[in-house]
Amino acid sequence: MNPADHLSLYATRRNRLTALMGEGVAVIATAPEKLRNRDSHYPYRFDSYFYYLTGFIEPDAALVLVAGKSPKAMLFCRSRDAEREVWDGFRYGPEAARERFGFEEAHPVGELDERAPKLIEDQPALYYPVGAEAEWDARVMRWLNVVRGRSRSGVAAPERLHNVCVLLDEMRLVKDAHEVGVMRRAARIAAAAHRRAMQSARPGCMEYEIEAELLHEFRRNGAQFPAYAPIVAAGAHSRVLHYVANDARMMDGDLLLIDAGCEVDGYASDITRTFPVNGRFSAAQRSVYDLVLAAQRAAIAKVKAGRGWNEPHDAAVRVLAQGMLDLKLLSGSLDEVLEKESYKRFYMHRTGHWLGLDVHDAGEYKRSGLWRTLSPGMALTVEPGLYIRAADEVPAALRDIGVRIEDDVVVTEGGCEIITAEAPKLPEDIEALMRDARSAR
Repeated sequence: MNPADHLSLYATRRNRLTALMGEGVAVIATAPEKLRNRDSHYPYRFDSYFYYLTGFIEPDAALVLVAGKSPKAMLFCRSRDAEREVWDGFRYGPEAARERFGFEEAHPVGELDERAPKLIEDQPALYYPVGAEAEWDARVMRWLNVVRGRSRSGVAAPERLHNVCVLLDEMRLVKDAHEVGVMRRAARIAAAAHRRAMQSARPGCMEYEIEAELLHEFRRNGAQFPAYAPIVAAGAHSRVLHYVANDARMMDGDLLLIDAGCEVDGYASDITRTFPVNGRFSAAQRSVYDLVLAAQRAAIAKVKAGRGWNEPHDAAVRVLAQGMLDLKLLSGSLDEVLEKESYKRFYMHRTGHWLGLDVHDAGEYKRSGLWRTLSPGMALTVEPGLYIRAADEVPAALRDIGVRIEDDVVVTEGGCEIITAEAPKLPEDIEALMRDARSAR
């Protein structure tokens, strides 16, 4: 993105937010740096709401937006510091940040507490992420109390406090063209990593060796981070939804479930693929895999503008429930299984979630008690699964099989765009990719 477009993109979002506010002041801070241990920090990642409105990635920064007749955007950020820049790298400083990121004003972040009471006095409303951080709640209360202390001088404090995230969640829910473009790139990189994992897996490998292949492919292609801790789960671990130990040896006959995505310029991808470590699905594994794949196809068919958020999930559940009956995992009629939700023994999660700057992205799933209607530009995952624990009543061939298939999709008028389609998921394509990789060794 060229600098002019960069300025326009974030300024447009800020202008939209101030228009939704109508009047008042909004304060949105970025995430703080956090210690890992002693003087070593976790890798820094900015706050998603702050980044969405600024594009600014440095820590110790806050955005102040003034709405109304004379709207303006103010950035508070770190000052230039030659000594610290020797240790930690370049800082924009207020003046350069103002010019580079298109703010009307920019000031040292150390001045925020001094300036904030003046900025919010005589304003009817104050918007900030209410309840997100206890420290910020206390800080805002201090500003309000300073203004209230000036009441005898005719100064009024804001009468209303609003959670700014309510407005921003609605804005973030529908992705613009720039966001979709970045998400496509994150999806392509993650898909390549899953292909690499399939090509690298073989009996005797450790799960963490495959995790290393994923992380190598992410970073090699420009992703800044994994979007979350990768799940590399072989054998019985494949039925543990959030298994992240990734320290077991993969055995001949195991399925390997990999749930891994990367983050590119803040935007996440989220892909799950399940495949046989030895390159060939057994008959039992194939029966479960085909069922989950059919459930995903049914769900994806329901992802289109005008459909309800719940429709993909309901479609997947219906296919999975019938399959559980066919595989003798459950008994009774389909209607009974659906009514009693007995399918939850083997499928206990929803079929997707919003996706964007956060892996589980901003936005409510229901409004006024009704499931939200899908609109073009919404991005979500479609990820049915089946997790079969060993038990006496479970057919022996199906025990300890876990399968999940997950893709990232963007809603369109007539359906959806599957942006992670480059990660193979047809059984024959997976087996061919693994066979060709082994032949080339």
